[in-house]
Parts: sequence; C-alpha cells; structure tokens
Amino acid sequence: MLYKFLFPQRPSTWTGSLIVLIARVGFGLLLLWHGLGKWNDFQELSLVFPDPLGIGSNLSLMLAIFAEVICSVACIAGLFYRLALLPMIFTMGMAFFVIHAGDPFSVKELALAYLVAYCLMWLAGPGRFSLDSLLTAPCRKNKK
Repeated sequence: MLYKFLFPQRPSTWTGSLIVLIARVGFGLLLLWHGLGKWNDFQELSLVFPDPLGIGSNLSLMLAIFAEVICSVACIAGLFYRLALLPMIFTMGMAFFVIHAGDPFSVKELALAYLVAYCLMWLAGPGRFSLDSLLTAPCRKNKK
C-alpha cells in the first residue's frame, strides 16, 4: 500500500512527463533558492523566525529549511517525489494560512501559488524522467 502511494503504477506519457519535469525543476529551483537564503542567514533569522507550531523559532526555521532545501532537491531529482512534496506543501500552507493570514493578498499570493503548484505536482506524480521511475522500473518489469 505504501509502495503504491509513493510510486505511481505506470509512468505517465512522454509529453506529460516532460511537463512534470519542467515543473519539478522550475518550482524546485525557486524554492531551493529561497531556502538557501534562509540557510545563509540562519543566525539572524533564528532570532525572529515565526513559530506557528509552538516548537521554537530555531526549530521552525530548521524545518522550513529542510522543506525548502532538502525536499526541493529530492523533488527536482524526482526521488521519493511524493514524500518530498509533503513538507513543501505543509510549509507553503503554513506560510499562506498562518504566517501571512492577516497580510494583504499581494503579500501571501506567492505562497498560494507554490501551494497550488506543489499540490498539482503531487497529484501528477514524478513522471518518467525521475529517479523514482528509474528505481521502480525493475519492479514494473517483474509484474509483466
């Protein structure tokens, strides 16, 4: 059951896989760039970073960096794709619905755009051009 959740049964079409690849690389690099900025400014940000979960600013920042850096790299590569997208979706959901809840829409619209894109990417799956597809190819061949 978990295997089917993490890895799609069949890779999508060539065109669909190309579109997913472009989305993976594009949105992954954008969030990676954002996360690297947080990583570089960790000392300063850890003092003022929002703590929406009540776990401390330092740990909240570390979790945001994990989602934005580590999970973005996995997303770009298509490695444990759907699992990697979950922290990214959660982070953008927190940014839109909690951190920027009282802000004007123009401030929080980027978080919503990421959230929608990552949800759609999660539904689409990693496509043929991903490490997940490469790793699960032997399993698909054995089923035939």
